[in-house]
Amino acid sequence: QVQLVESGGGSVQAGGSLTLSCAASGNMFSITAMAWYRQAPGMQRELVASITSGGTTNYADSAKGRFIISTDSTKSLTYLLMNSLKPEDTAVYFCHARQSAMNYWGEGTLVTVSS
Repeated sequence: QVQLVESGGGSVQAGGSLTLSCAASGNMFSITAMAWYRQAPGMQRELVASITSGGTTNYADSAKGRFIISTDSTKSLTYLLMNSLKPEDTAVYFCHARQSAMNYWGEGTLVTVSS
């Protein structure tokens, strides 16, 4: 089992920045990737950014050039630096961990961007 706890959400004006953190604990063996997803009201959950155990990153088109995902070597801390925030970035952001065939989710942290 892996437990994930997000933090760092909040309210910010358009153009501002936030850094989300994900603290992972439990059996971290064989974590193959960490990721951030988001879900806006009435919308499906979508991938924002991911990073593999080898350090390969992947970003949604909406996040490219503005967001940066990073993690420490043990995957116990994963960050999402979000710059140039837009109102359409408003959503609950979820941390995700993939371990073999298992998927783990945090409870999410709310990001609200006002215009």
